[in-house]
Amino acid sequence: MENIVPSANALNITRIRQDFPILHQEVNGQPLVYLDNAASSQKPIAVIESIREYYMHTHANIHRGAHYLAQKATTAYEGGREKVRAHLNASSVQEIIFTSGTTDAINLVAQTWARQNITAGDRILVSALEHHSNLVPWQMVSAEKRAHIDVIDLNEDGSLDLESYRILLEKAPKLVAFNHVSNALGTINPAKEMISMAHAAGAKVLVDGAQAMPHMKVDVQDLDADFYAFSGHKVYGPTGIGILYGKAAILDKMPPYRGGGEMIKSVSYDGFTVNELPYKFEAGTPHIEGGIALGVALDYVNQLGLEAIAKHENELLKLATSKITAMDGVQIYGTTPHKAGVLSFLVDGIHPYDLGTLMDQMGIAVRTGHHCAEPLMNKLGITGTVRASFAVYNTATEVDRFVYALERALQMLR
Repeated sequence: MENIVPSANALNITRIRQDFPILHQEVNGQPLVYLDNAASSQKPIAVIESIREYYMHTHANIHRGAHYLAQKATTAYEGGREKVRAHLNASSVQEIIFTSGTTDAINLVAQTWARQNITAGDRILVSALEHHSNLVPWQMVSAEKRAHIDVIDLNEDGSLDLESYRILLEKAPKLVAFNHVSNALGTINPAKEMISMAHAAGAKVLVDGAQAMPHMKVDVQDLDADFYAFSGHKVYGPTGIGILYGKAAILDKMPPYRGGGEMIKSVSYDGFTVNELPYKFEAGTPHIEGGIALGVALDYVNQLGLEAIAKHENELLKLATSKITAMDGVQIYGTTPHKAGVLSFLVDGIHPYDLGTLMDQMGIAVRTGHHCAEPLMNKLGITGTVRASFAVYNTATEVDRFVYALERALQMLR
């Protein structure tokens, strides 16, 4: 491939980097190059300060208090929910359920909708690209209900085989679950087309959007997904907060997930009456500051512009890909042109952990292993990869340092 240099764009990356204090440090005597964004992105000052502001001036338990702080906290928290609704273009805040993250959101659907609707002999359809969090919950339900899981096959470039998908849909699955973007390979799946195909086959659809949210605009009404899940910490927000979007008509029919405060309208010793959406799925004191800070994180990415972010990350991906493709013995996994900013690779005869450890000594943070996608790695015939993943604050200079560190590491290991 030709040497590709990022073109000028509307983003001032030097200024953006000033928003992320964690980037301005040394690791093992070298300036930090953080390329582990698919695992978790770093947080801008605005998000950090929103958490500090909440605890210094706002904190109180929400929804049930008549006093000033309780009302102020409730307004801020529900303001975060509205920001998520607007960002996803959901039709109502009733469709936005706060969870602890994507994993929690998927488990909510598995333990409510799936346990209510999946019966013996039913089929659940997942893709070969799935993170464990979008596979194990369905395996748990299938084992309990004696249902069956089918798997959409892959093409050689890491894209999903839509002919395999079409054939499996003929088996009339009750549920189709797949990721919008693969965390392991970066593949961007044709979500809207796949959802339409699933609905035509009579299936409900859950989309794992954890890796899509930092890189693209998601319109849940346009996609027509029945459920869409994502995590705050992937999209420059705090850990421990996430979202389950669900169509209100479906959520209304689902039983509550956990019992306790907030998810009830009334309780007696004889029973309880369930609260309205979205609160019937939000038992207990929530991650209040997380909901507020998630709204701030979405404000931040919208201010920068998701299209501009994706363009910048794609240019870095092309640059890094061109440079390591020219190196001897390197194999890239996930070569479809429809990718987010994820570069997974192996070097012949060298364990990825050894590469990652040596690169860390040079200040380069990459992820090694199976990336919580062990079945995918087994299918590819490997134990794992080295994964570099890009965010808006990464630079072409950091790509050069990443490549230099990789070359140094290979010299030492060879």
